[in-house]
Amino acid sequence: MSKKGKNFANAIKKIEAEKAYEPSEGLALVKEMAFAKFDETVEVHIRTGLDPRQADQQIRDTVVLPHGLGKDVRVLVFAQGEAATAAREAGAEFVAETDEDLARIQGGYTDFDVAVGTMDMMGKVGRLGRILGPRNLMPNPKAGTVVQPDDISEAIRLAKAGRVEFRLDKSANIHVPIGKVSFDTEKLYDNMAALMNAVVRARPSGAKGAFIRRVALASTMGPGVKVDVASATSMKASQV
Repeated sequence: MSKKGKNFANAIKKIEAEKAYEPSEGLALVKEMAFAKFDETVEVHIRTGLDPRQADQQIRDTVVLPHGLGKDVRVLVFAQGEAATAAREAGAEFVAETDEDLARIQGGYTDFDVAVGTMDMMGKVGRLGRILGPRNLMPNPKAGTVVQPDDISEAIRLAKAGRVEFRLDKSANIHVPIGKVSFDTEKLYDNMAALMNAVVRARPSGAKGAFIRRVALASTMGPGVKVDVASATSMKASQV
């Protein structure tokens, strides 16, 4: 067995297999079990009772995590004129304003974490869908990343402050990062509470029966930890 395999096996031994942990317990356990040499990301995995094939059972929204994700967020902005100037002043790492800029992205440049665009630029940005779409970098109004020119500075601020998008995948699951294992448990708890509250609020009109069926936590390399659904869906920040 490889060292990685041994570390994973040793981590699993710390989990009570049939137990659904309270959120604070689960987060502390995920931190304790992290064994990678890098600062692993902590993720929340939510199993829903939704049918992704139904238009009225879709979820796509955003939430600002109060303590961010523990990394510098590189923002690319599609804007022109005064909005482009405002974007640079707001700290955007790259502003795509000209046809040459767009051609660079079409050629494969994706060295950024979030793309934000002004509405008047989206006609041109649309042709970049084949590059940005598969990488989940395409600006989208539902994600708050397509805005009016006057709102570009605020959109950049939110992106850098820790706004993350959550959406239903084809298997009816939602997977969202909430920070790093180096975070204090309290900060991870606050971020998880913000996420869970946002997901509960985003319950679609077509949802039938139990909306959230299972919740689990895991670090990048570590095993999953089951979390009590009732506790997870009623979390309040700063209650660790």
